[in-house]
Amino acid sequence: MGLRKLKIILEMIKFEHSLFALPFAFMGAVLGSIVVENAWPTWSEIFWVTVAMVGARSAAMSLNRVIDRVIDAKNPRTVTRAIPAGLISIVEVILFIVVSFAVLFIAAFQLNDLAVKLLPLAVFVLVLYSYTKRFTWLCHFVLGVAIGFGPLGGWVATTGQVDGIGLLLFASVMFWTAGFDIIYACQDADFDRKEGLYSMPSRFGIANALLIARVCHVLTFVGLMSLYVVADLSIWFLLGVLISGAILIYEHTLVKPTDLSKLDMAFFNMNGILSVVMFTFTMIDLVIA
Repeated sequence: MGLRKLKIILEMIKFEHSLFALPFAFMGAVLGSIVVENAWPTWSEIFWVTVAMVGARSAAMSLNRVIDRVIDAKNPRTVTRAIPAGLISIVEVILFIVVSFAVLFIAAFQLNDLAVKLLPLAVFVLVLYSYTKRFTWLCHFVLGVAIGFGPLGGWVATTGQVDGIGLLLFASVMFWTAGFDIIYACQDADFDRKEGLYSMPSRFGIANALLIARVCHVLTFVGLMSLYVVADLSIWFLLGVLISGAILIYEHTLVKPTDLSKLDMAFFNMNGILSVVMFTFTMIDLVIA
């Protein structure tokens, strides 16, 4: 595979949007190490967490594009994606998927036994998500579980265990992801309904879907506030949670049932900022403490 084709694949899977998940994975790794081990994670652990996240996201996004290629070819919004546009072959993308999963497997084996044992579950959810829109409107929550495995995986990578605090972080990220994915799906509500695809907006209407997304993000805020309490964190973490809450409120002011013109800003900009804010204030908290 040449560099030109690799560039096409990276553009196809929006590689730069790894920014969404990586800060929370780092947050899980650092927070878990400090809370459980009372020590900072090693640079080796951080490196392999990064490799695992990049491998997992690259594999999942590429697989989604292959599985959804027929649907993408019908949707005016996605018809210009690389596969339906004929810019790259399915074989080339599958090769990239195999390499990405291999990278994920190698990274897991460099961490600890629990990371390896949980790997099949993570891969199952990553593969399952791409099919869920065909049979359930809970597909957004399956994506939430997949993305939530990022911070939980970071936690497991540095602690070798799953505990209540790690699961609280997982749940917070799961609801955050489900909420913004519901918002993103609003733009395809009519298409999904026409094609018999399942999503919150196509099943319950855009107005109700946006309400469900708000509930998800309230649960995200509650989860992060609970994390502040149970992990005995300082005012700095609390400040990060409050700023993140304000970001979520602003995100929801950008999208209305009758006006989705600012959806991309709500989806991409606000959520990218939120994940960086939470990681930054977590680090400030742990360094100062």
